[in-house]
Amino acid sequence: MKGKLYLIPTPLGEEFLPLDYNSQIKTLLPNLKFFIVEELKTARRFLKKIDSKININEITFYILNEHTQSTEYETFLKPIEAGNNIGLLSEAGCPAIADPGAQIVRIAHSKNFNVIPLIGPSSIILALMASGLNGQSFAFCGYIPVKPIERKLKILQIEKRSKTEKQTQIFIEAPYRNISIFNALTESCNPETLLCIACNITQNNEFIKTKKIKYWKNNVPDINKKPTVFLILA
Repeated sequence: MKGKLYLIPTPLGEEFLPLDYNSQIKTLLPNLKFFIVEELKTARRFLKKIDSKININEITFYILNEHTQSTEYETFLKPIEAGNNIGLLSEAGCPAIADPGAQIVRIAHSKNFNVIPLIGPSSIILALMASGLNGQSFAFCGYIPVKPIERKLKILQIEKRSKTEKQTQIFIEAPYRNISIFNALTESCNPETLLCIACNITQNNEFIKTKKIKYWKNNVPDINKKPTVFLILA
């Protein structure tokens, strides 16, 4: 009998309590001996916080990040063929959402393995919930281009799409580039376009605010090097 691939959400920051996690995850984790993770240190710390009795030395970890060769992906799933369950952990939030885990999930489906998503935090969905923007029609655009000219063109493109389709556009950036994308938004977008900035979601210093671009021009938020989700509605 084949095992299953469990998609296990992880906290969005350091400030969380094991009690916050649902009983299904807390019951499942001590019984898993194979994990696919983005960063070993973060994964180990998460597991020990959930259950201090988990023996980390008995667990096999497969590392999935930008340095992993695509030829390795299928080998990560071999324990399932042998009847073992595997947990797929994101670095933060839900696996396979803005996360390399999506490629693992696709391979699992191609092999007819059962894929089981578990409940947990998603910064993208939480930001949309708290934004007050259109939750009936929205699109996640991933990361915005880094080069200034390409970035401006992309911002204008998604702003136009938002206005035409009345659709919320959601995107993210590496935390150390938050200020540069904020400046690009305030310089490129129409003053009347709504911009929501959702920073450090679920943490004690959480910041979520939706205002027009003309407001943000004179009110620069403290988002430098902090996990942030940007949402616009033109």
